Amino acid sequence: MTKTSSSPPVISSPNLIQQSFPGLYSFWKFSRPHTIIGTSLSVLGVYLIAMSEFRQFPGFSWNGLALFFSWLACICGNIYIVGLNQLEDIEIDQINKPHLPLAAEEYSRFQAQLIVGITGILALSIAAFQGYYLLGMVGISLFLGTIYSLPPIRLKRFPFWAAFCIFTVRGIIVNLGLYLHFSWLLSGKSLSLIPTIPPSVWALTLFILVFTVAIAIFKDIPDLEGDRQFQINTLTIKLGTVTVFNISRWILTLCYLGMILGSFTLQSSVNSLFLGLSHFILLAVLWWRSLSIDLSQKQSIAQGYQFIWKLFFLEYLIFPLSCLFT
Repeated sequence: MTKTSSSPPVISSPNLIQQSFPGLYSFWKFSRPHTIIGTSLSVLGVYLIAMSEFRQFPGFSWNGLALFFSWLACICGNIYIVGLNQLEDIEIDQINKPHLPLAAEEYSRFQAQLIVGITGILALSIAAFQGYYLLGMVGISLFLGTIYSLPPIRLKRFPFWAAFCIFTVRGIIVNLGLYLHFSWLLSGKSLSLIPTIPPSVWALTLFILVFTVAIAIFKDIPDLEGDRQFQINTLTIKLGTVTVFNISRWILTLCYLGMILGSFTLQSSVNSLFLGLSHFILLAVLWWRSLSIDLSQKQSIAQGYQFIWKLFFLEYLIFPLSCLFT
């Protein structure tokens, strides 16, 4: 799998919206839709897993409202992180991702700063209102997102630390933090009950952790020209496109093999047949799709990278279903 723009070109929104509501479309691009979808599904997926553990089901109740505000805090944090990255990468994006609002001069620097500031404040404020587990998760995510992009630290300059920020937030902090938050809510916000993390959540966390390592190193393949010009060292620059592509594919393969084998050890909390079979099918589709990617064609790489994100999205549907089907 591979991608050609630093991230997948915007997951298409209808042309009608683009033409009729250009401001909304610019904000849609600025928010990096693939990350918004990923964040939304992770919130919903972890909530469903927590429900399966507590055997509670959503309704028009406080828990349903809390789910919405938890999602909103995460989305605001997401926009803050990706927006800050764009603010610091305008010149690079003019080469690698000229369709983004700042690079295309659809937004001024002040407008972007305003959006980033407002969403950052909203993320922390809403999370604080919801509870300390969510506040901790959002706060740590925003901190890592800030030092990833913002000078003088700017960890994105270093391949290991750039990947560390991405897989730590997506793989560990989001999954464990959200589960602790939702289990605390579903237990009636009991301060005397310390939530415990079940094996199913650890398994999902490990899968997503390793999966996002592949995303983190793969996302720089299409940005070779801009990254080299602005001295952003990436594995693609160091090792080459083909090597990084193969590393990413094998990391994803190990993810699926691990989940297939691990499904038999999680029988008490998941439907092991459903979980194992679905991941076997996805592994086969992964290899079939990867063989059709032409690494000399940016469009082909971009489509491959979008496909990886679709696999990521599917995990937050398949895994919770396997828990609910027990």
